[in-house]
Amino acid sequence: MSHPYQDDQLAVDRRVDDLLDRMALEDKVGMLFHMLVFAGDLDAEEPMFPVESPRQMITEAGLRHFNILGSTPDGRSFAAWHNELQRIAATHPLAIPVTLSTDPRNHFTDNPMMSMMAGAFSQWPEPLGLAAIGSEDLVREFADVARQEYVAVGIRVALHPQIDLATEPRWARISATFGEDAELTSRLVAAYIEGFQTASLGPDSVATMTKHFPGGGPQLDGDDPHFPWGREQVYPGNNFDYHLEPFRAAIRAGTSQMMPYYGMPIGTEHEEVGFSFSRSIITDLLRDELGFDGIVCTDWGLITDKAAEMGDLGRAKAWGVEHLDEDERMLKLLDAGIDQFGGEHCSDRLVRLVRSGRVAESRVDESARRLLREKFVLGLFDQPFVDEDHAAIVLERSSHHAAGRRAQQRSVTLLVNESSTLPITSGIAVYAEGFADGTFAGYATVVEDPAVADVALIRLGTPWVPRGDGGIADMFHGGSLEFPPDEVERLLKICAAVPTVIDVYLERPAIIEPLVGAAAAIVANYGIDERALLEVLFGEVEPEGNLPFDLPRSMDAVAESCSDVPYDTADPVFRFGHGLRYEAGKDET
Repeated sequence: MSHPYQDDQLAVDRRVDDLLDRMALEDKVGMLFHMLVFAGDLDAEEPMFPVESPRQMITEAGLRHFNILGSTPDGRSFAAWHNELQRIAATHPLAIPVTLSTDPRNHFTDNPMMSMMAGAFSQWPEPLGLAAIGSEDLVREFADVARQEYVAVGIRVALHPQIDLATEPRWARISATFGEDAELTSRLVAAYIEGFQTASLGPDSVATMTKHFPGGGPQLDGDDPHFPWGREQVYPGNNFDYHLEPFRAAIRAGTSQMMPYYGMPIGTEHEEVGFSFSRSIITDLLRDELGFDGIVCTDWGLITDKAAEMGDLGRAKAWGVEHLDEDERMLKLLDAGIDQFGGEHCSDRLVRLVRSGRVAESRVDESARRLLREKFVLGLFDQPFVDEDHAAIVLERSSHHAAGRRAQQRSVTLLVNESSTLPITSGIAVYAEGFADGTFAGYATVVEDPAVADVALIRLGTPWVPRGDGGIADMFHGGSLEFPPDEVERLLKICAAVPTVIDVYLERPAIIEPLVGAAAAIVANYGIDERALLEVLFGEVEPEGNLPFDLPRSMDAVAESCSDVPYDTADPVFRFGHGLRYEAGKDET
């Protein structure tokens, strides 16, 4: 595959070769590390991660790629912070600019392992919500808006899209996917990449790091491979190739980068090691068979074990190669064919391996060349700074925020609507749970007792069960998808007392079977502002969403299904694609 660069390819290659010839080994090695950094004091060591300050990582370790955690309060502040980072990089004689990346910033999830709070950025539904709408045009619009906001503040690599297929309903990372259908995901990822990268990668683009190759969905029991108990990825349905389909589409669309997942495949033709350590996955499959010649960056933290300082968060995800020392892990990753070590800053280790003859400098050059080429194509050498006034304008652009809000509403999925309960008539008495004070102003009178209400409106989240160790694992919403029995009993009593509308935030396929037949109406959302939701419930806006996955009937059905096969739970309550409309109870399934 050849990248659709705007710049003349030969001119870019000449600039890369010229610069590479003038770079010291330490400078080239620094390119191969993609480290975490907080948007804040550039001279402060990070309290959450035992690493040097951003200034030290740039000037002493030679790092030039950073994944931003946290946020600044507005576009101007974000842009100013970025510009100061570039000024530090410019003090080096070769003035190699910094490339900033980020996990998604335009959604609702607040989990630093998966996504950042939207903050000043426009807020859209989770990718599941974009999939519920199913429109390539809307996904392209979303990606174009996010691209404009990223570029304005200096973010030039998106650590997304996440195109794992949600075939294991218990997995904690489903909200960032497009659901379980490979054809839908393949259509949407092409539009997503086009919106971020533009028609051809260039100075106005954000490069996409598509993840998690070759598909992170089929986790054993739904456990996540951030942790040793979740390291195994299984294919009881012999359906490995199904999970490759969206990645084939992403490569055809020209994604600039790719991230393999932590998981290790069990019972396949591939070595039972984490995907980034596998030469048959990275070189034989991704590069040779699928033709990808872009940047491959590992997921974060595969080499250096810092569990003593940081607990589970710092444990090296060296699944299948735990017995190897840190030098040997690095060597195996390089042999597999990766270009960057995500979440690592041990550049001195790689310098030592090169000087000792265990790694050829030409192997470092191979990856450094890819990384430098992208910096040139993105225009970072020609214009490393951003306009702080323009950043303020872009992130405050009302049309962006309105488009995100409208997408939130369109994604609402009407699952049940007995006796046309929805839309609700304004001016009635409402018993409400899960809404902030004042939300119903202009819509209804809020009462404290369901017995005196005309309708009850209750917002719920998808059930999940913390592991209970108090560590980072409790940030992952995994485990059972069933509501606790006492909560079901409580909800059923409300449903018996008054017509009840239940809104469920679907970050995974919740088991709502006990509520179907009791609630007057059930809707699903994938991240929506309260007032935007009320506009849907009171009929000002029509819900347009369709389920991006099946909703299973029971946990027994989930446990008995094949984790790599879509639509595999027995007798689901609602099928993929189910969605009603207000108009004459129309079913758009």
